[in-house]
Amino acid sequence: MTSRIVNFSAGPACLPLEVLQEAQEALISLNGTGIGILEHSHRGAAFMAVYEQAISLIREVGSVPDNYHVLFVQGGASLQFAMLPMNFLSEDQTADYLNTGAWSKKAIQEAERFGNVNVAASSEDRNFCYIPKDVRFSENAEYVHFTSNNTIFGTQFAIEPDVPDGATLICDASSDIFSRPIDVSKYGMIYAGGQKNLGPSGLVLVLIRDDLVEHGNPDLPAMLQYRTFASNQSMYNTPPTFGIYLIGRVCHWILQNGGLDGMADRNRMKADQLYDFLDSSSLFQATADVDSRSQMNVTFVTGDPEIDSAFVNEATSLGFDGLKGHRSVGGMRASIYNAFRQDEMDAFVHFLKTFEAAHV
Repeated sequence: MTSRIVNFSAGPACLPLEVLQEAQEALISLNGTGIGILEHSHRGAAFMAVYEQAISLIREVGSVPDNYHVLFVQGGASLQFAMLPMNFLSEDQTADYLNTGAWSKKAIQEAERFGNVNVAASSEDRNFCYIPKDVRFSENAEYVHFTSNNTIFGTQFAIEPDVPDGATLICDASSDIFSRPIDVSKYGMIYAGGQKNLGPSGLVLVLIRDDLVEHGNPDLPAMLQYRTFASNQSMYNTPPTFGIYLIGRVCHWILQNGGLDGMADRNRMKADQLYDFLDSSSLFQATADVDSRSQMNVTFVTGDPEIDSAFVNEATSLGFDGLKGHRSVGGMRASIYNAFRQDEMDAFVHFLKTFEAAHV
């Protein structure tokens, strides 16, 4: 097998090697059926067993209450930016949005097509380097939307925002889903693109409360209604079967490694090690405020674009891939999702120290 390198990509991102090895076998023959996972009918018994196991494992990993549907939706989180207000917002209604980065801004722009948007908080004044604490909710908002982790800018909500009593909280958890314990019962809906902590791109996991499904606009095309997915086991059309298989195997891997408590410990250790080095460095510095730092995406700079570029190039030559920061921030970004290993972080921090010694 070709030697694997250390993958810091923000998404699609690294997956557990054990899961990839399982998938490699399943591509040829799923569970000894003689037919690969990509070839099985989504209506057949073999795939239905995969589907039911994936649903069960998701519920177990996330402690998802019985009054929530587990849905698999296509179109990426970007479609959810529009599908959400299509279902739950009309032109005479208002939704509250917390603006903490590029994806929040895209979600706001889509919602404005369907109703009124109150930007209840924003960190755009400092290029999204912090999680805002001054939040001003509107009265009787149809829902409150936030992005739990901001991939581009390296910030993350430590806990969900404290919303008014009775408010329906909705979260885009694409880049930190199942990275730590979560109380699903506090949310009306959580959605997450699959390509960071769950599996492949092209699939969105939606956890949505039953009453919210029924509250959705019934006059939309079938594929844009949550009730269509809920009443058809996410199989109104042919679902992304391989993605569902992989999410199930990743959830199994999470349970084998301590569940969400285990993921939280694992992720905290990796992030703390990297931030501790950056905070003590005379060359590198993290870009996000200390109390807003992400444990999934660590953004940092040297202050000199030429040195940043030299760092990325040298890192790539040594097998540390995907470190170039987004153009909105510059510098570097280390995406260290659940599957990123501790030994990989040890090696990376050693390289940081070596590079620093050669450039200070």
